[in-house]
Amino acid sequence: MLLLANLFWGLSFPVIKAMSLLHAKLLPEAGTWFSTLCTVAPRFVLATLILLLLQAGELRRITRAEWQQGLLIGLFSAAGMLLQNDGLQFTAASTSAFLTQLYAILIPLVLAVRYRTNPGGSVWLSCLLVLAGVAILGRFDWHTLRFGRGEAETLLASLFFMGQILCLGSRRFAANRPGRITLVMFAVQALVFTGLWGAAAPDLASLLRPFGSPAWLGFTLVLTLFCTLGSFSLMNAWQPKISSTEAGLIYCVEPIFGSLMALFLPAVFSVWAGIQYANETLTWTLLVGGALITAANVLIQLRPPRVLPVSPSLGAAD
Repeated sequence: MLLLANLFWGLSFPVIKAMSLLHAKLLPEAGTWFSTLCTVAPRFVLATLILLLLQAGELRRITRAEWQQGLLIGLFSAAGMLLQNDGLQFTAASTSAFLTQLYAILIPLVLAVRYRTNPGGSVWLSCLLVLAGVAILGRFDWHTLRFGRGEAETLLASLFFMGQILCLGSRRFAANRPGRITLVMFAVQALVFTGLWGAAAPDLASLLRPFGSPAWLGFTLVLTLFCTLGSFSLMNAWQPKISSTEAGLIYCVEPIFGSLMALFLPAVFSVWAGIQYANETLTWTLLVGGALITAANVLIQLRPPRVLPVSPSLGAAD
């Protein structure tokens, strides 16, 4: 089930990239942030409505702890997705998928600092591998000491996804029901994204124009059913049933799925949506940078940090 969730998350990278190109065609006068909100707001509004229909009787039984956890996860995820989706307009889908995995290394480091414990040699080695992989994938400019906008936004998004994952694995919320916190999480994101969407719109016509595009409606439906309802429901329901080590290894597959699909789906999407989105190729930066980050994630799961009181489950967020 978690491999299936990873497949859905991997699918989201080329789909969102295609939507950003479609928005540039439909709304050339609108900015990139409005394009980002056109991608995230409708899918979470629709996902919330579907969950409300499926869980109509659960709404009245949501506990205070479930409201709290759903609110925190929703806010962390909303911030991360805004940055990640905007960053996808300035970098390749496969690059974004790998850079998002930075949280897998950050989590044990944060826990080590919190509990004043040396995380061990495997964590420090993993950090070096990730830094090298990020520098290669992010095309780090050693002269100006900066990343491109897309890479920088994706790395910042990973910090918020780390907060989401730590909150999901918190012991204080262990008794919460997955379906309920997912509903609250979606509702929070729907409210945040819709409010920002309306505020960023140049005019009312810009809000309505994408709904006249069959391709846009199709992309939104795919993101809603598979990459939102499917992936997050699977994650929240099945991740607690396995160990953190197993979960971490499984989630390393997400960028591999995303990169593989970016090799052939762009051409399909281009024909369907009437956009110019070329298939990605296996460049040396993708192979080397992606391999370094994946190796670091596998290493840190096979040899987890020493003596940390809490071992939250690892997960992904796209």
